[in-house]
Amino acid sequence: MREQLRSRLTEVWPELEIVAEAKNGLEAVELTQAHKPDLVFLDIRMPGLTGVEAARQIAQLPEDDDWLVPEIVFITAYDQYAVEAFEQGVADYVLKPAERERLQLTVARIKKRLAQREGAEPADTGPVPLQQLLHKLSAQMNPAAKPNYLQWIQASVGQAIQMIPVEDVLFFISDEKYTRVQTAKLEALIRKPIKELVDELDPQLFWQIHRSTLVNARAIDGITRDFRGRQLVGVKGLTEKLEVSRSYTHLFKGM
Repeated sequence: MREQLRSRLTEVWPELEIVAEAKNGLEAVELTQAHKPDLVFLDIRMPGLTGVEAARQIAQLPEDDDWLVPEIVFITAYDQYAVEAFEQGVADYVLKPAERERLQLTVARIKKRLAQREGAEPADTGPVPLQQLLHKLSAQMNPAAKPNYLQWIQASVGQAIQMIPVEDVLFFISDEKYTRVQTAKLEALIRKPIKELVDELDPQLFWQIHRSTLVNARAIDGITRDFRGRQLVGVKGLTEKLEVSRSYTHLFKGM
């Protein structure tokens, strides 16, 4: 499959440079971290980690000024994985075998999204976080497993332990050791990192806007920009602003 995909990509996108190939999901994450590519093709079904699991880990890799989380294209033999979110521009897909015509369409869409990242074109996608797509794909791959999202957060408030309803949380923000849980009335700490919370919270309610930040979509009060042009999310009832990293700016295009 990799050989066929490589051959087809050479035909439809000759200027594309393929920097690495992975035999499984674990290698895919490691090679992405090592090479920092603009684009990753992931088979939905892979040993080690599935394409969805690998995409989740890739989405949490640290960014820097020169690299954003890559665009992701899923390779699948099953058309049922081509869910609506693919058509909304969050990620793309190619059906096996990788036919030239479909791959040309995918390449055109990827080129457009890469241009949007650089600000060369206006983005035309709405607020559809990658985490929502990955949750949908997980549900399709395991239809018997119902999502069991967190309902309560057990957090430290001073010397006490408090049970906080998830819907009351305005945002979660992490440093290297702790994750801060902010509600309208209190601030608490937990040891669970953002990369775990992403998979445990309802993606319709909590949007990831930075690798260290999840915000309650219902608590978003507005979007502003700082003097460097970075997007900042305002939170209802608070003066604090939350920074949006470049990989998540598409969530607020048009706002």
